[in-house]
Amino acid sequence: MKTAENNSKLPDDFKSFEAEIKVASPGRINLIGEHTDYNNGFVIPAAIDKKIYFRFRKNNTKNLVRIYSETFDAYVEFNLQKITKSTNSWENYLLGVIDEIQKLGKQLQGFDCILKSELPIGAGISSSAALECGFAEGLNSLFNLDLAQMEIVKLSQRAENNFVGSNCGIMDQFASVMSKKDHFIKLDCESLEATLIPAKIEHCKLLLLNTNVAHNLADSEYNSRRQECENVVAVIQQKYSAVKSLRQVSFNMLEEFKEEIGAIGFKRCQYVLEENERVQETEKALRDGNLQTIGKLMYASHRGLQHQYEVSCPELDFLVDFSEEKPFIYGSRMMGGGFGGCTINLIEADEIDAYFEEVKKVYQKKFDITPTAITVVPDEGTQITR
Repeated sequence: MKTAENNSKLPDDFKSFEAEIKVASPGRINLIGEHTDYNNGFVIPAAIDKKIYFRFRKNNTKNLVRIYSETFDAYVEFNLQKITKSTNSWENYLLGVIDEIQKLGKQLQGFDCILKSELPIGAGISSSAALECGFAEGLNSLFNLDLAQMEIVKLSQRAENNFVGSNCGIMDQFASVMSKKDHFIKLDCESLEATLIPAKIEHCKLLLLNTNVAHNLADSEYNSRRQECENVVAVIQQKYSAVKSLRQVSFNMLEEFKEEIGAIGFKRCQYVLEENERVQETEKALRDGNLQTIGKLMYASHRGLQHQYEVSCPELDFLVDFSEEKPFIYGSRMMGGGFGGCTINLIEADEIDAYFEEVKKVYQKKFDITPTAITVVPDEGTQITR
């Protein structure tokens, strides 16, 4: 595998790149339902109007793949028959997708791809799922692989689990592919039954405030939280064999096993069960257009993530605390895996600019870091644009 961190090695024919296929693949937000997906619970995500853009063409070779990332100004080429892990993390999401497609027995040939992202990395808006799903959709179309949308969702998740090594649930890939403009999705992560909910947020918008910190705890703690939940399930299913995940666990069961599972296990699983209830209540509030209730549930979600699941950090907590004083902000919470990334804020649209200037100053003073703001709206999932 040849990799170059600048475009000095870029082939001459990339400078006049005529795409056969173009793809736009969105990041995603998650209104509520954090760390519930891998516990077979409920989530309410939506794709957003910030995307990764891909251009594909066949290059008339049997096995040569050439990829250029305009975002990283980085070029890589490799052989389809020699897929091995890269030291550059962004490449592994693409290599993993190719690996999973080939495991399905689908035939690929040599191709070129140029990609450009408007999604900040580490912000908790699933740039990785957008990368996987957009790449898979482009190859599906370029080579007529006849992969259904749900197959693209699942193979993209497997790429992240098996090749990248992140034990993520299915929410990110599902939202990236299956979303509809101006809607949220209520997704049952056990049955994969999805319900579209109109995004009735009236005069409000969704403001993401990026802490611009990425604590190195994130990956290890994400996987350990998943393991803690699975450990509790293993204890409970010794008596209740029907229990396969926290989805089948009730509050009464948790109480029954409180001593056996220990204080940490109890706290983690109590959060997941309560978060599932909050998702159900948020669906009703969205349909009713009840922004006050949605906001209260968002704050409750954050406090659970902060104190019970313990995946927040001082920067996220500060932004949520600061928002609570503002009557024009209905709700705020951390979003994503935790230990950095964004808060998501349900805020009156005409207050966004002034609020960001205010919060930026106090955040800079406290942490000596400049936050960034991204205003998003629910948008369409991954699409072929040509």
